[in-house]
Amino acid sequence: MTGHEWIIAFAAELGLEPLDSTDIDALLDLAGVAAHASERLAAPLTCYLAAVAGISPVEALARARALAEA
Repeated sequence: MTGHEWIIAFAAELGLEPLDSTDIDALLDLAGVAAHASERLAAPLTCYLAAVAGISPVEALARARALAEA
């Protein structure tokens, strides 16, 4: 199973619509910002925290970039 197929299948398992390309790109960039500003473990946990906070991946990315540049 490819990564894209996994994301579609897992979204369906959770009863969610598949992610669109904007959200996928923002989440990947968010993970990259977190990992480069801190340690590798920050990447998935930052994405999780954004989801728990209920903010969009694009908003989370903007906030992470601001934090990384502070």
